[in-house]
Amino acid sequence: MADQGKQMGHSWTLALMVTSTAIGGTLQYGYNLAIMNAPTNFIQGFVNDTCRERWDVQLEDYQVTLVWTIIVSMFSVGGLAGALIAGPMTIHFGRKKCMLLNNVFLMSAALLALTSRAAGSFEMIIISRVLVGINAGISMNVQPMYFGESAPKHLRGAVSLSCAVFTAFGVVLGQVVGLREILGSEPYWHYLLASNAIPGFIQLLTLPWFPESPRYLLIDRGDKEACIKALRRLRGCEVQAGELDEMLQEQAQSSGVRPSRPWELLADRAHRWQLLCVIFISSAMQLCGNDSIYLYASYVFKEAGISVEKIQYITIGTGACEFSACILC
Repeated sequence: MADQGKQMGHSWTLALMVTSTAIGGTLQYGYNLAIMNAPTNFIQGFVNDTCRERWDVQLEDYQVTLVWTIIVSMFSVGGLAGALIAGPMTIHFGRKKCMLLNNVFLMSAALLALTSRAAGSFEMIIISRVLVGINAGISMNVQPMYFGESAPKHLRGAVSLSCAVFTAFGVVLGQVVGLREILGSEPYWHYLLASNAIPGFIQLLTLPWFPESPRYLLIDRGDKEACIKALRRLRGCEVQAGELDEMLQEQAQSSGVRPSRPWELLADRAHRWQLLCVIFISSAMQLCGNDSIYLYASYVFKEAGISVEKIQYITIGTGACEFSACILC
């Protein structure tokens, strides 16, 4: 019982680290999905006005919709790029520093979105969405890794699941901030697109105070003392011999072995079924239509016969349903 009590004697450091990381991590993914719905008509009007001022061309409805679709879809394109560079970044910089550096993409995106209206350039919004997508792609890969390597074994599942909870919370938060009464009105839509910088600033101010992933410190950097120090801070007690021995064993097994490249992983029979399971489940999650609801909610609910004035409040209900489901799960 004494050993169990000692093992459960983790401090608030882990909980605060999870919050700090997630605020600038998967919360951003949900938030940046949701904030694009409220200013749909305003951005489309901005695109049309820009084309008329530049080239004296009045776009047809389908052309405006096409440009809007490009703006929306660039988020996914950036997400793919971010997911591809996340692995090398975590190896080179570490989990915590990678999350901090990831804010470079976010702040650049916020600056472009904020100044796009004054510059009269909808192309800046497109680039902004690519950068925000890169930020989301990196955080969605690095954050679970950081959490899984930092949490004790008995809390690993709950801590890892918090990624989904913060994503859903980000969706609800983005929908609330996008209300007409806050930033979802015509004069403020560019501030709404740039508001994602606020969670990024919070992370930049708080995350440096927390330790790096103990596994990264020991296995990738070979710094046993730093690993023990990080474990003490995260657990709030002395390091359990079994936990350290497990990481030392993994370090011995991975010594001299370089990380596998994607094509090498695909060709590895030993990991083929695990890889196929991950690909299948992840694809099912992304192809379920969730993102379409958030990004095109105005179109969906308008076609369903809901008045334009009420759509923004109905949209919050979709995010609240997912948030509630994540907590129940």
